[in-house]
Amino acid sequence: MEPVYLNTYHNGILKERLSILRDRLKCCTLCPRKCKADRLSGETGICKTGEYAFVSSYMPHFGEEAPLVGRHGSGTIFFTHCNLLCFFCQNYDISHQGHGHEVTDRELADMMLSLQALGCHNINFVTPSHVIPQILTSLNLAINDGLRVPLVYNSSGYDLVDTLSMLEGIIDIYMPDFKFWDPDISDLTCNAPDYPEIAKAALKDMHRQVGDLILGHDGIAVKGLLVRHLVMPENMAGTGEAMEYIANHISTNTYVNIMPQYRPYGKAYEYPPFNRPITHDEFYTAIDMAKKAGIKRFDRW
Repeated sequence: MEPVYLNTYHNGILKERLSILRDRLKCCTLCPRKCKADRLSGETGICKTGEYAFVSSYMPHFGEEAPLVGRHGSGTIFFTHCNLLCFFCQNYDISHQGHGHEVTDRELADMMLSLQALGCHNINFVTPSHVIPQILTSLNLAINDGLRVPLVYNSSGYDLVDTLSMLEGIIDIYMPDFKFWDPDISDLTCNAPDYPEIAKAALKDMHRQVGDLILGHDGIAVKGLLVRHLVMPENMAGTGEAMEYIANHISTNTYVNIMPQYRPYGKAYEYPPFNRPITHDEFYTAIDMAKKAGIKRFDRW
């Protein structure tokens, strides 16, 4: 299966989309924060990012979901800064403290090409919501120089449908988080009480674009939706309700990764019960909730 972006590139739609999105940087409303900063003139909002993206690191990653990793790894590009900023973020130094460096569009394109040359099965954009125009500009360069592997959009789920619509026919695999069900919890943890409603709409549109996850004969993902859900202490994530939403409003065939690795990073120590890891029982209770909701496809755990 050929990556969907090749047709979008050849028919000129990619250039049209990146032009529209770059223009939106003049009064940025790309994400739900809608800071309206003139990023092309050096202003920054919540994401602390101007005209060019910041990258923390890029590498073949072998700790991602099984359908992305295969034998040669997922080609991850970790973008610095974030539009959600959870206080417990396991990459707190990247998302909150800004560890990374600014890159030109050409440099970002070359990162994609170098990961492909290493044999990575895909290019995995980690925390991309605030740098979509930069990604598309660099993608245009990379395709011209031979990029041919699928693209993974690996986000927090805090994405506007209006912006996601500009990625239709460009992103092959969407891998959003579905972090919280309760707006009070998302307000406390990341000052985003609208997160649950935003994420529900985003997941639905992602699925509309790419459908359920499709694997090739080698077990590697080529297209579709893969949802991550981080289990939290005392069910602060609202696992049962989140899984019921996915099963009832998206698809019971949605590939879901129920993740057990919650740890109290960042400022989580200040906010019980977020100040402790989850227990064995809490994790397996979350798995049971997902199964009871009707979810059928799970990543390894």
